[in-house]
Amino acid sequence: MRRTTVVAIAAALSATLAVAGCSSSDGDGKAAKKQAAPQVDGQSINAHPVSDLKQGGSLRFAIDQWITQYNINQVDGQQGDAQDIIKAVLPDLFDADAKGTIHANPNFLVSAKVTSTSPQVVTYELNPKAKWSDGKPLSWKDFQAQWKALNGTDSAYEAADTSGYSQISKVEQGADAHGVKVTFSSPYADWQRLFDPLYPAAYIDTPAKFNKGWSEKALVTGNSFKVGTYDKTGQTVTIVPDPKWWGDKPKLDSVVYRVLDSSAFTEAYLNKEIDEAPALQPEDYKRLVKAPDTDIRRGARWDEVHITLNGGHGPLKDVKVRNAVQAAINRAGVNESFSKDLSFDLKPLDNHFFMPNQEGYQDTAGEYGKYDPERAKKLLDEAGWKDAGEGKPRTKDGKKLTLGYTLSAGGTASQTDQAELVQQMLGAVGIKVDLQKVPANDYFNKFVNTGNFDITSFRNVDAVYQTMLTPVFIQPKGKNLFQNFGSVGSPKIDELLNKAAGTTDHAEAIKLYNEADVEIWKLGHSIELYQRPQIDAVRKGLANFGASGLADTDYAKVGWLK
Repeated sequence: MRRTTVVAIAAALSATLAVAGCSSSDGDGKAAKKQAAPQVDGQSINAHPVSDLKQGGSLRFAIDQWITQYNINQVDGQQGDAQDIIKAVLPDLFDADAKGTIHANPNFLVSAKVTSTSPQVVTYELNPKAKWSDGKPLSWKDFQAQWKALNGTDSAYEAADTSGYSQISKVEQGADAHGVKVTFSSPYADWQRLFDPLYPAAYIDTPAKFNKGWSEKALVTGNSFKVGTYDKTGQTVTIVPDPKWWGDKPKLDSVVYRVLDSSAFTEAYLNKEIDEAPALQPEDYKRLVKAPDTDIRRGARWDEVHITLNGGHGPLKDVKVRNAVQAAINRAGVNESFSKDLSFDLKPLDNHFFMPNQEGYQDTAGEYGKYDPERAKKLLDEAGWKDAGEGKPRTKDGKKLTLGYTLSAGGTASQTDQAELVQQMLGAVGIKVDLQKVPANDYFNKFVNTGNFDITSFRNVDAVYQTMLTPVFIQPKGKNLFQNFGSVGSPKIDELLNKAAGTTDHAEAIKLYNEADVEIWKLGHSIELYQRPQIDAVRKGLANFGASGLADTDYAKVGWLK
């Protein structure tokens, strides 16, 4: 599971219709009963002690695109597959269990704790055995370099997220060579999400190294696995056990990541080319559930599907037009059109920060989450877009009201189906929508990350810390969009998010995040659709892996049963 400094984004191929469940039948034509969605701590990983695993074997995954940026703290590095690989090869200071509770990883940390509250000071004691692949020990200098790159004081560093780091006043050596002392200028509740994963100082200590040095390769590693090969021609990345690893020896000989269009995942699994495939969509589930030697594993993940609106250019710069789009899209209709064939009820999602099965969840959408085409028309009238008659786009100053809906060409037919539904709904109120398919390898880097779209749909995943979502909603600074790809924000939202991040009162933080979310809906930042649990087809005999829910995956403990 991805748990990083920034929230991971996942491709539109599964974002658009990879819904919260699987087929309503088990392949025999009989309708399955609707089940409750997995609980917040739900997971299915075929847990076993490592003594039950054989030594050797390979684990093969499909990924959505060739990885172009392995610095996940850089603006182009938030793609989820890159974050998965990096978490397997760089120091992973903290891990979460099935309930999302955070624990220090003893392979890297002897201890990590708040040692002062005024000011807030966090003291880390590093494992003396922990070393980078270049032979240098992990040290306070790595923490300092990462802080300097990510604290926002030097805009030459193209940082995806400065939150948390911007509240640190200094990073210095602790009691000895293995100690780190981090002092905050103001309290920061989610300090455990910082420096995780950790990057080596010598390879990120200048803007050039930080921005470009990790392009298409991980320069240095420091975990149980290292990168073995990058095969751009064959579109595979292979990680292998690092013989210098000081912890328990991994069971697998290799983990292979192979770029495939999402529409090919199921076929590749059935052909035994990969060992795991999403089984969320009915057409996939019906085939995968009958595959020999296959488990269907289910879990509850922080995983939301939404539609992003770009307020940075074109007609959507006007908040009334964005609000009109919100009112014109029947979210229940989009969801229901796909939930009829699923074994899980598909609940509407009315919050950007909390999942329905999570403490803090409440409906913050209000009127901005309601389907009301007449209100949409009224808002467009007020924005100066004149009705041109049924079936025709509205006009203003001689221009037609036209928006582009950007999709990945590597996506599924379901992705296109959702876009076509949105196209019809917006067309009914006088907004013409052109569907624009772009190459899968370019979808994030050249379109989403750069704000080069009007409307698009993807997922934010694994935001167990609410502060991970700060870069999604804060106002961009200059050309740095952070992760607010639609450039929709306000000083009020920034203020509420900063207050929430700075309070150590959990109930007060929840209140502030929900207050911020009310403003996010008002501004028409994005349209939430639903939470997506994990429904995965996994090879039988693969242990300690699958639908992990809120927990992290330790690849050193993943392997095949004897």
